[in-house]
Amino acid sequence: MSREPDFLENLRAELSGGRRWLDRAIVLAYAVVAGLLVVGLTMAGDRAFALFERLYDAQPWALLVWTPALTVVIVWATRRWFPGAAGSGIPQVKAALEPALPPERIGRLVSLRLALAKMVLTVGGLAAGLSIGREGPSVQVAAAVMQHARRWLSPGTVIDARALLVAGGAAGIAAAFNAPLAGVLFAIEELYGRFEARASGLIITAIVLAGLVAVAVFGNHSYFGVIRVPYLDWSALVPGVAVTLAAGVAGGLFSRLMAASLTGAPSRLNRLRARWPLWFAAAGGLLVAVIGLATGGVTFGAGSETVKAMLAGHETLSPLETLLKFVATWLTAWCGVPGGIFAPALTIGAGIGNSVSQLIDGGLGPVLIAVGMAAFLAAVTQTPLTAFIIVMEMVDGQSMVLSLMASAMMASLVSRMLSRPLYESLAAHMLGVAIGSPMPAAAAASGVDPLPESAQTPGKP
Repeated sequence: MSREPDFLENLRAELSGGRRWLDRAIVLAYAVVAGLLVVGLTMAGDRAFALFERLYDAQPWALLVWTPALTVVIVWATRRWFPGAAGSGIPQVKAALEPALPPERIGRLVSLRLALAKMVLTVGGLAAGLSIGREGPSVQVAAAVMQHARRWLSPGTVIDARALLVAGGAAGIAAAFNAPLAGVLFAIEELYGRFEARASGLIITAIVLAGLVAVAVFGNHSYFGVIRVPYLDWSALVPGVAVTLAAGVAGGLFSRLMAASLTGAPSRLNRLRARWPLWFAAAGGLLVAVIGLATGGVTFGAGSETVKAMLAGHETLSPLETLLKFVATWLTAWCGVPGGIFAPALTIGAGIGNSVSQLIDGGLGPVLIAVGMAAFLAAVTQTPLTAFIIVMEMVDGQSMVLSLMASAMMASLVSRMLSRPLYESLAAHMLGVAIGSPMPAAAAASGVDPLPESAQTPGKP
């Protein structure tokens, strides 16, 4: 029979473990640093996009040169020196968690060097007006910071590299969205798949500290403010289902299109991209600029301000503009630019919800916009719990918990009929590139090229 815990004995054991407490202090310090870097990325990204908007207001046609030129520079620097920084950042963390990846090659996907490059290149993408978000990069940055703590821990510590990566990735989501519950769900649903008892405390502590840093800087408020939810009865069922099904189909197609483009699936355009990546980037940047000019600028950047305006009833995103935002986000990612898709996905989902509300019931606008955001994000990522929690925390929508949960679950189910999970597909491809199994052409087409010799030094941060 097991005896009851002895409080004094356990307290004495805790206090006598000086090295254990030092390890904990090191991890907590790194969690604070991770939060500070995510906050820095947020502030730098906002300032970069503000500069882009000033250029757009002053000389809109200059963007036909500015956006493609800066896109080429970003893609060139990424492919030349930082191939592991390409794309969202979430697939890199997922691939780094795979046991099949040799420990000495984790640095090809997650490292301090890549984290700093990711921040600079993501800010550059926002300065170019490209359709990217900073949430995926925040995951890679925070995971890289937390993973670096492992080298300072004692050899006998129970805190392993995998737990640090998960804690960092979850902290990145929590700090980027000011949504701590979303960080926990993201760790379970996207990164870990389950909590291990010895890692759960570490993950939650990292989320809390990184979130506190974000709150200290930006304040304790919802990302998109507080939506006004009218009384919902059975009349809201048809519009809600319409938004969910439309977002589920659109998200599944988006996921399938992104996976085919970024894993080097055989196609004539991917072969052209592999052969002339910079010309491809220039063409993609030019198309993004043309789309932005044609839509009055609403497709530029992450789209967060557009969503806030829609929720407040001050601005609408037409069905055509929503489709063009979809295209601009896909083109940006296909070029190989570092940047996330969470924020653009939320904008596209909001556009779908807004379009249905204009067609069916304008009085349900804020509700259907929130439902569209949760549904489209869930369809793209196929992580419904994370998606609905993110949206609930971003709009302070506790009164819509059941509606958001149901829409996210249904949209994810629809998406699974059309596409494999996006991040899972990209992570599998990146894992293959990291261990050297894919063909070179496929690796080049994905934007995740084998690293130059100078970047392959084992143990290099």
